[in-house]
Amino acid sequence: MFKTIFTNSFGILISRILGFGRDLLTASALGANIYSDIFFIAFKLPNLFRRIFAEGAFTQVFIPAFAKSKNKAVFSIHIFFIFLSIILLITLFVNLLPTLFTKAIAVGFSKESIEIASPYVAINFWYLPLIFSVTFLSGILQYKNHFATTAFSTALLNLSLIGALLLSHNKEESEIVYYLSFGVVLGGLLQLSTHIITIYNMGLMKLLFGGIKYLRVKSKIITKDTKKFRRQFFPAVWGNSTAQVSAFLDTFLASFLTTGSISYLYYANRIFQLPLALFAIATSIALFPKIAKYLKYNDEIKAKQNLKKAFWFLAFVLTASTIGGIILAKEITWLLFEHGAFSATDTINTTIVLQMYMIGLLPFGLQKLFLLWLYAKEMQMQAAKIATLSLIVYIIMALSFISLFGVAGLALASTLGGIMSFILTLKTFGFTNFVEIIHSKYTLYLLLGAVLFTFVMLALKSLIAMYLLH
Repeated sequence: MFKTIFTNSFGILISRILGFGRDLLTASALGANIYSDIFFIAFKLPNLFRRIFAEGAFTQVFIPAFAKSKNKAVFSIHIFFIFLSIILLITLFVNLLPTLFTKAIAVGFSKESIEIASPYVAINFWYLPLIFSVTFLSGILQYKNHFATTAFSTALLNLSLIGALLLSHNKEESEIVYYLSFGVVLGGLLQLSTHIITIYNMGLMKLLFGGIKYLRVKSKIITKDTKKFRRQFFPAVWGNSTAQVSAFLDTFLASFLTTGSISYLYYANRIFQLPLALFAIATSIALFPKIAKYLKYNDEIKAKQNLKKAFWFLAFVLTASTIGGIILAKEITWLLFEHGAFSATDTINTTIVLQMYMIGLLPFGLQKLFLLWLYAKEMQMQAAKIATLSLIVYIIMALSFISLFGVAGLALASTLGGIMSFILTLKTFGFTNFVEIIHSKYTLYLLLGAVLFTFVMLALKSLIAMYLLH
């Protein structure tokens, strides 16, 4: 298990390092102004659909269904064609009416800003059908215990965007955003290409072509599987939506605040997402197929043993990341972004937002672990109910905090919604089961380690401050 986690983590780390390089260049070229806001808006819309429909919900329903299906080839191709058709129709609709979709995600933008942003939104949306195809192929690869291609191919998007920024050096800001938008589409094409090559090298093309060949003949045989998939998928969509809808509402509400607010949320969230992706997401991706297979054969003992190992691994690394992230938030932001057009004021504003996000790192990360248990047991409806309640908490908090704390209040509201989601997930998983996991000598080690690490981080902060003064 830990070998797979390491593979995922290392791939994500490479991608995130390149991502920070991309963000550094973006911050230097665009800073935190209307054009950076416009690009993040344009890229956020396909990303919102990708995370809700393509990656999260699809993978979490597809892998257990694929594992149980007796006609895997026909079932997988049938599902792929249905979803790709729907996504292509949505993409065409966005390209025909880009202004309408831009208004939906950036209501606070002026009419002029919406007109400027619309063509970028249309270009960026072509990333969605490409990345859905990647997600479908990665689901098959994960079932076959191959994770490296998906983990490392995410770096290709960042390389594409870095290339776009280098090619657009010294050009007008509006032209830079065009380069970035086409860079997003190129990144999707590169990711898809690597997955197709891996599928071919692993001899899985036979499965896909077999599914296409016998789809019409055997379509009735998989009726039961596809009906069950549809019943599970739509609750899974909503169950996966909490963080993404919160991010959408963050952008929506931030568009009413001062210029740069959307960018502060974006840059802070990029830092927050590093430990979340590097540890929590990498672990849940590695663990999910294994848990699904154990539960398929009703072997809950082995499933819980794997879950417990993953829990303590995440508890230690996420606690350390939370402490370090909160204490060194300003130093991290300054080091990564305060270059070129990104000012000291931008650093201060981004720091406050980052600290609000980091409060929720531990519950956000651990929730992903327990959610995979619910999805592996096909409890999508329960996950959907949890998402609904946590989203309500977020909306109430966001509307309450935005007038008091501005953009930082939106980040805090997102954190509180995540904490509520974690508590409700544990309730569904079973507090008795959770107590069995935390009833360990590691609990004391975790508390002592947290106290010690806090002193180390405070000492490091003081040393950095002294160094900068000299």
